[in-house]
Amino acid sequence: MNKLKELFILFLTFFKVGLFTFGGGYAMVAIIEREFVERKKWLSAEEFADVLTIAESTPGPISVNSATYIGYKRRGFFGSVFSTLGLILPSLVIIFCISLFFDEFIELVWVKYAFTGIRAAVVFLILSAGIKLFLKLKKTVYNVAAFIISTLLLVAITLFSWNFPAVFIILIGGAVGIAIWLISTAARKDRNKGGKE
Repeated sequence: MNKLKELFILFLTFFKVGLFTFGGGYAMVAIIEREFVERKKWLSAEEFADVLTIAESTPGPISVNSATYIGYKRRGFFGSVFSTLGLILPSLVIIFCISLFFDEFIELVWVKYAFTGIRAAVVFLILSAGIKLFLKLKKTVYNVAAFIISTLLLVAITLFSWNFPAVFIILIGGAVGIAIWLISTAARKDRNKGGKE
């Protein structure tokens, strides 16, 4: 595929995601997954899960980080620029236009009702993305246990209004993953040593 054409496709795809997705970064995850994993097949489900892990673990909105990473993976520096620009441009233009007459806009009755409906749709989009990722996740004991424990922790934190940032759950999950890898590597080395003797 022509380099310029692919840059244009990256820009256009992320522009569409940015224009038609309400509810912020997490709501965009399902749309990005559908575009790049299911339709274009530029990423596997596992690669997309890795993209989300990196995007969530680094500073900045998850959707922007995902766009930057996917763009870079496809077309290097310019791919990341075109993807990120495509994603943020619709929001930038729309928010700028709304800011010009915000007070009048927010008072419109149909706008209030539209926002109520959009909130419900956003919850569905986020939940849908989470379920899809879980279904495509390799069902190892660690992955399933990590998913269940993380979900229960997030529900408990929300229900009981604990002041525990979600980023710590990600960091704890990462630390546990590294610990399991170190233990399994050490056990494998011991088995290999025992086999040689």
